[in-house]
Amino acid sequence: MMKIKKTPQRRCVGCNTMFDKKALVRIVRASDGSVALDKTGKKPGRGAYVCSSEECITKAVKEKRLEKALDTSINDDVYSKLLEGLEHE
Repeated sequence: MMKIKKTPQRRCVGCNTMFDKKALVRIVRASDGSVALDKTGKKPGRGAYVCSSEECITKAVKEKRLEKALDTSINDDVYSKLLEGLEHE
């Protein structure tokens, strides 16, 4: 009998919908307090997941869901860098 490997699920902080982990983009807060886009999904630190759609990112920013998930305040230039990083994907 063959075992089927379960795909990990994560919730998007923007639309609050469950997706496969690989379908979402991880944003990580490192131990030094910096916030960055985690393209590998393996950087150490507290992570939050968001859809790659601009709608979800905007909603997560506007309602401060990303700040709550990462438990830190995030300034506007970090948000603009995150949006740029997602557009290049």
